[in-house]
Amino acid sequence: MAQVAVSKQTGTKALVASLIGSSIEWFDYFLYGTMASLVFNKLFFPNTDPVVGLLLSYLSFSLTFFIRPLGGIFFSHIGDKIGRKKTLVLTLSLMGTATVLIGLLPDYSTIGIWAPILLFILRLIQGLGIGGEWGGALLLAVEYSGKNERGFYGSVPQMGVTIGMLLGTLSVSLMSLLPEDQFLSWGWRVPFILSAILVFIGLWIRNGIDETPAFQEAKQTGHIAKVPLVDTFRYHWKSVLIAIGAKVVETGPFYIFSTFVIAYATKYLGYDKVTALNAVTMATLVTTIVIPFMGKWSDKIGRKPLYIGGTIAMMLFAFPYFYLLSLKSAVWLTVATVIALGILWAPVTAVLGTLFSEIFSTQVRYTGVTVGYQLGAAIAGGTAPLIATALLSAYNNSWVPVALYIILTGVISLIAISATRETKDANL
Repeated sequence: MAQVAVSKQTGTKALVASLIGSSIEWFDYFLYGTMASLVFNKLFFPNTDPVVGLLLSYLSFSLTFFIRPLGGIFFSHIGDKIGRKKTLVLTLSLMGTATVLIGLLPDYSTIGIWAPILLFILRLIQGLGIGGEWGGALLLAVEYSGKNERGFYGSVPQMGVTIGMLLGTLSVSLMSLLPEDQFLSWGWRVPFILSAILVFIGLWIRNGIDETPAFQEAKQTGHIAKVPLVDTFRYHWKSVLIAIGAKVVETGPFYIFSTFVIAYATKYLGYDKVTALNAVTMATLVTTIVIPFMGKWSDKIGRKPLYIGGTIAMMLFAFPYFYLLSLKSAVWLTVATVIALGILWAPVTAVLGTLFSEIFSTQVRYTGVTVGYQLGAAIAGGTAPLIATALLSAYNNSWVPVALYIILTGVISLIAISATRETKDANL
């Protein structure tokens, strides 16, 4: 009984460490995404057409998605060879340093062309850190869980995505209360710089946890891959393809509903900036609450039913979503965003991480889930705001092509998920 109590306590501690660290990482990450819509196009790309400036700003946002797979390969190799814990400390340190430096970076009017160049470099460093972070945070939770609670444990790190986004959006909303000139002068920098405090707390918590039982067992039995990436593509190539495809509908629409909508609502539909931010904030709060319940539900009915149901629901809501935005009502903007991001997206993201962890073996699990996740994110996530903005420009500001894009992401992911069996009863 004493051993069970200690095990439960350790598992809970690992779960908290996973959630807090993940929340900090994604706070840093989404803070940049929001500022890309509101600030960077003005301060770092000022000598261009407004639409071009926004596209360049989104390009700096999307570049990191293409460096994330490289960061994922590097850090997941360490994670599968040395351990989950040490890798998570490295990723958080890298991400936190880059974020603080972005807050201290002079703008274009001060250092000229070096401003966007340094911004791109720091953003790429962020991408390296986040590339290895998600897989480690996920496995820290899942590999400490029992077989009948993996869905819940695996959903908790996914809450870090929305909690981080919530913190980022709230901080921007607070700074947006400043007069416009003060916000652009120094207000936008405050959240980036203060993130150093959160990073310190996250590092302190992660240093206090042990390595996961699954990795300890693999290490003791000698089941450690010599080159995890090679073994992943040699023996688990099908699982990698499934993960990439399944990630598409989770990440593409997410950045439409959370990042692109801010610029679209304010610049194309005339919504107030604070109204758009508040709608995303409310939706993020709702989905943060819904995600763990969806994870728990997946322990009862399975991962695939929830994933497929959420995907189909998002596809069906694509056209109504943009129609509600076009009504130019703050109420309908909020309702549409809460339904799309807060409710329909939640079941997909809640089961995604657990599903990924269950289709890879321990010796390549970090590499497998990371490579699949990050390649899917690079293909569909980093390009989503860029594609949506380009579609609006190409089709006279019509939202119909953007809605069709959301539906296309759903079709791709449904094809991918059909290639895997139900995994809730699988042994890790």
